[in-house]
Amino acid sequence: MDELALHPKRWKAMPFIALAVSLIIMDATVVNVALPVIVRDLSLSASDAEWINSIYSLVFAALLITVGRIGDLYGRRKLLLAGIVVFGLASVIASFSTSGATLISARLLQGVGGAMVLPATLSTVNALFKGKERGIAFAIWGATIGGMAAVGPVVGGWLTTVSSWHWAFLINIPIVLIVIIGISLFIPETKDPHTQKGTDFAGISLSIVGLGLIVFGLIEGIRFGWWKTQEVFSVGSFSWSWNLSPVVIAFIVGLSAMALFVRIESQRATAQKPILLDLNLLKIKSFRYGSIAALVVALGEFGMLFSLPLFLQGGLGYSALRTGVLILALAMGTFIISGGTPQLSARMGGRAVVRTGLALEAIAILGLSFSFSLTVPSIVIAAWLFLYGAGVGLATAQLTSVILADVPVEQSGQASGLQSTFRQLGSSLGVALLGALFFTTLGSTRIQGADIDGLLSAVRMTTLVAAFVIGLGLLATIALPAQKNQNQL
Repeated sequence: MDELALHPKRWKAMPFIALAVSLIIMDATVVNVALPVIVRDLSLSASDAEWINSIYSLVFAALLITVGRIGDLYGRRKLLLAGIVVFGLASVIASFSTSGATLISARLLQGVGGAMVLPATLSTVNALFKGKERGIAFAIWGATIGGMAAVGPVVGGWLTTVSSWHWAFLINIPIVLIVIIGISLFIPETKDPHTQKGTDFAGISLSIVGLGLIVFGLIEGIRFGWWKTQEVFSVGSFSWSWNLSPVVIAFIVGLSAMALFVRIESQRATAQKPILLDLNLLKIKSFRYGSIAALVVALGEFGMLFSLPLFLQGGLGYSALRTGVLILALAMGTFIISGGTPQLSARMGGRAVVRTGLALEAIAILGLSFSFSLTVPSIVIAAWLFLYGAGVGLATAQLTSVILADVPVEQSGQASGLQSTFRQLGSSLGVALLGALFFTTLGSTRIQGADIDGLLSAVRMTTLVAAFVIGLGLLATIALPAQKNQNQL
């Protein structure tokens, strides 16, 4: 891999890798601020609103393991190019949507494209760089994820205010074209020439079904009922007519599918047959505990970003643009602090940097929760969001490096897909669990027409839980081993 690690165009490729990541991460949150306007224009229910947000992350979680493996086998550059094209086409469909069903379908297709892009970019970085350069490249990649999650709301808010929410998706097209040009000119093809050829159809099917049904249950539990059916579930001409909620069945089948997935993958590995996922990756301590930390951090972050715009607009009367600009303080904190992350890591160690970042995130969310009132100044919210963003810049950027530090380069596609699955599963769980908590505390599943005191209580409870969840992520990092010297990577 030395010739790839020293590829002369590696730093020219990095801006386009970061731009591709920016695009798909921004679209995970771009609808957050525009969501109240979308709800009003398309007459959406609370469940529809959650699905517009969650389906994107759900498809990510379901497909990342599969497409990461495809990149290892057939080429990460090919996978990246295909993913960007699919993402661009889906953005066009989303921008012209006139119904909730069409927009949800377009978001699903965006999730397919995004699931192809994310592991392709991360495994390409892992293959192209080594030593100190790899640490810097990981910091750029990780900071892009953390920062662009906050840039999405300001882009959505600005476009919703000056034009319409449709442009929040159509703006992706010129960026997609720029990334395609960059891929063609600067990004080399990388893949694992030694991996066993073949397709693990059972593993692919079980992973998609299992993850999909589990997250479906979490998202729709509040609507259809956690145990008894509260609302009729129907697909086409089929209607669920039993008293037992379909959510219960989704959990049972989903968990059973994932248990069977683990068993089949172990059996196929023992028989030396092609496998979708090498479960031995989870035996790597840094990978295992780092991925768990990434999951719970994403759960807290995306859950908070789902509820906060609803309160700012519904409770404080902010416009979509003003809400987006306020949340931009988070991105500013991320990008400012991430510039010094490699130096801090060299001095303190990667594990200490991650812990410091998570501690700042938890403190900031707690500060937000206790600051919420109907008269809170914007500068106070911005200050807490800036501190939270600084925590994201430290934790997210360095956590990526820690997670992949001990993973062999030839397995980088699998590892990238799996750790990204943890992140995206955390994102969808955050919207599902904290979204359900938000609406339960509110006392209604209606976003429009909610009482102000109810909104205040709901957002305060949601942020308190988000801080607790990130605290759990901090505890998970206790088991992380000290990071190797970057020169040894």
